[in-house]
Amino acid sequence: MIAGLAAELGPWIWWIIGLVFLGLEILIPGVFLLWIGLAAIIVGALSFPLWGTQVWGWQLQVLIFAVLAVVMALVGRKLTGSNAESDQPMLNRRTEGLVGRTATLQDAINDGKGRIRLDDTTWIVEGPELPAGARVRIVAAQAGSLTVEPA
Repeated sequence: MIAGLAAELGPWIWWIIGLVFLGLEILIPGVFLLWIGLAAIIVGALSFPLWGTQVWGWQLQVLIFAVLAVVMALVGRKLTGSNAESDQPMLNRRTEGLVGRTATLQDAINDGKGRIRLDDTTWIVEGPELPAGARVRIVAAQAGSLTVEPA
């Protein structure tokens, strides 16, 4: 059934597939299906002069489509700047975003470890021996632990 439909529609089948992918891009945004849809449209454009020749079998068409889809997705990723800087660089690095803040020690720092309370969270801190209630500044954050110094 699908082979018969493809044979009847000729090169237009690739245009239809491309438009379906572009339509899906609108429904499921992510700038990924766009490149696959454009690859299908390019194969459709190539199909017009080559349709019906022995060289232009469905296997070659699918191969060209697959290669174009991968290449266009990679080029599209480069063009859209998927690795662009965020306006909130510390969004998923909460502890790194705390560096520079000051707080009051909740528990004294004994043997290099103590606790502070920032906002609604209690944090384990490392630093010099200091009594509870002392003001400290966070100078580093590693593996969920904060390093402090007297403020």
